[in-house]
Amino acid sequence: MRGIMLVLLNRLIITIFISIFSISSFAEEMNTNYLKTKWSFKGVFGTFDRASLQRGYQVYQEVCAGCHSVQHLSYRNLSEKGGPEFSVEEAKAIAAQFEVEDGPNSDGEMFMRPGRLSDKFVKPYPNVEASTAANGGAYPPDMSVLAKARAGGADYIYSLLLGYEEAPEGFELDEGVYYNKYMPGNKIKMSAPLMDGIVEYADGTEATTAQMSKDVTAFLVWAAEPHLEAQHRMGFKAIIYLFVLLTLVYMSKQKVWSRFGSKEEPEEETFDRAERVVTKYEGEDPKTFK
Repeated sequence: MRGIMLVLLNRLIITIFISIFSISSFAEEMNTNYLKTKWSFKGVFGTFDRASLQRGYQVYQEVCAGCHSVQHLSYRNLSEKGGPEFSVEEAKAIAAQFEVEDGPNSDGEMFMRPGRLSDKFVKPYPNVEASTAANGGAYPPDMSVLAKARAGGADYIYSLLLGYEEAPEGFELDEGVYYNKYMPGNKIKMSAPLMDGIVEYADGTEATTAQMSKDVTAFLVWAAEPHLEAQHRMGFKAIIYLFVLLTLVYMSKQKVWSRFGSKEEPEEETFDRAERVVTKYEGEDPKTFK
């Protein structure tokens, strides 16, 4: 019984160790059909590339913001740690570029004012119906949590942006619908949003379609998980804590069970003792047995 418990405890410890170190690799293997690229934010030690996030914001603002909102982000988030980390003055300047409805004023009327750091990102349309009507009946989804809402996450978004091509022979497309090999069903109403040179990066980086796709994808991952770096740090600390705890548990187990193991008598000795008793009385009168 004690042997069985030892085996089960050893298996439990091994299983926990394997689970800890296989989570990230399992997540990587979940989707294998998308384009692969090296993401700085992946893995336990992953961090965002600040320059890439700033370029990604530029691509979003100049290309995507005309149709897609990121309603859960505020302009102050652009200057916070773990994100694009624009300076506070830069973030204020970005916010001031937009007109935000406020009020009512002393006359009971709504009015427009320049954006502030505390304001949410301005939406391109006032409501879902307006956005759907303006895009031929197709609703452009909010991008706040798009990277988490789509299976494949960053790889899916990156692949979708680069997946536009001519439809295969015999593949029928309705008017205003485009072929994308990474879109479920291969049909998408959004035309290819990116092309080489459509954006002029402020830092001088060459704005190829692949580069812009990578940058805006990184920005959308951050938008969906703005505290990702802090979570990675906490996760790493938790793994170290569990490693130390499991080591102590294993050592304690070895110490405790070693005491029981030292008191066990070999099975052969038990049989030898019984055989000696039988031999001792063999041939004697049974009446002399006590």
